[in-house]
Amino acid sequence: MLEHVPQWLGQALRGLRAGAGKLAIVQPQLGGSFAALDLTSPAFADGARLPPRFTADGEGVSPPLLWGPVPEGTHSLALIVEDPDAPSPQPLVHAVVWNIPPDERRLAEGAIRADGSGEADGRDVGRNSYFGEGWLPPDPPTGHGEHRYAFQLFALAAAPDAGTTPGRGALVAAMEGHVLAAGLLTGTYSRGEPARRDGGFARAAKA
Repeated sequence: MLEHVPQWLGQALRGLRAGAGKLAIVQPQLGGSFAALDLTSPAFADGARLPPRFTADGEGVSPPLLWGPVPEGTHSLALIVEDPDAPSPQPLVHAVVWNIPPDERRLAEGAIRADGSGEADGRDVGRNSYFGEGWLPPDPPTGHGEHRYAFQLFALAAAPDAGTTPGRGALVAAMEGHVLAAGLLTGTYSRGEPARRDGGFARAAKA
């Protein structure tokens, strides 16, 4: 949808961004002092440009994700994907997945899709910012500059009581006091200009 925003308007809105300080992973109610999870993707490096296949300019499927061992006592995992560079008061939520089994170490390409009441193993896909289940493909306005897409994975000491098909806010509230570790992986995407190559999201998120 945002691909239809004219370039002049995207450029005019360049200074309007939600901000990395509003990402779920840095919210004080989650603790902030948890251990680090190793989160990667075979489709793109941390800080690198997302292949168009995973965006609104391609097939629009979710990218594959891999992660390492989780802390002892992990009951489940949750994933939140947000765009802090969206021209909106809050980051745009591209995916919510919760109650991922603790022995799982990957999400396959295209795995983040509408699943109704969830899968047989308990995992469930929540609502994105457009109030739909599943992956919301990156769709930045032309000329708005580079957007960063923060894949945030949380290891939880308990299964969050987030209700049915929760959004980001409900899941963050339910995770409070239960986060054991978290991982951050960033992909970028833009329209109408070259992407940056410094991969500096982690530094910017802490600023």
